[in-house]
Amino acid sequence: MAKTKPGKKDLDSYTIKSTNKVVKVGDCVLMRPAESGKPPYVARVEKIEADHRNNVRVRVRWYYRPEESIGGRRQFHGAKELFLSDHYDVQSAHTIEGKCIVHSFKNYTKLENVGAEDYFCRFEYKAATGAFTPDRIAVYCKCEMPYNPDDLMVQCEGCKDWFHPSCMGVTIEQAKKLDHFLCSDCESENDAERSMNGFPASPSSEPKAEPKRRKR
Repeated sequence: MAKTKPGKKDLDSYTIKSTNKVVKVGDCVLMRPAESGKPPYVARVEKIEADHRNNVRVRVRWYYRPEESIGGRRQFHGAKELFLSDHYDVQSAHTIEGKCIVHSFKNYTKLENVGAEDYFCRFEYKAATGAFTPDRIAVYCKCEMPYNPDDLMVQCEGCKDWFHPSCMGVTIEQAKKLDHFLCSDCESENDAERSMNGFPASPSSEPKAEPKRRKR
């Protein structure tokens, strides 16, 4: 008569080898890549279990880096951006190298300092088809690109849209020194309003307080 194979048991946590870091279900972890020299894989732990020999395995949901997706990395993708995929896997817990934090996009943009273990995610990704959710997000600037938190942008005091300094013909250093900024469209409207009201259109002869700013 065949013996019944001992079952697996669920664990509440796992301590990463050679560290005191404890991993629990729902935590995000860095996992050893298949090739040396490559950045670690990033995954969210969905389940931790041990077999009858106490070998611990984790069920994970993978995050993809933009360059690992079908479309590849694009201009608006941040250096620390990840996509939460529908790709699940079971791995040995020994391949976990450390823990990390995958922030929401909104929370990531509020960080004063971005650490090595900080990442962000704003898309879910279907690994088989390359489809993203959401499939549309807000775009900014004249270039009509989504926001990349790694790039400096300045806000127009007229239309309240955000612009890349390079798209407006100024350097990053110049943009950082700006006390007030109007995009070219709002600047043109402002000049037209001044001319109609009998004021000179030259910015050099106008006071710094812009009438456009006070409009709602």
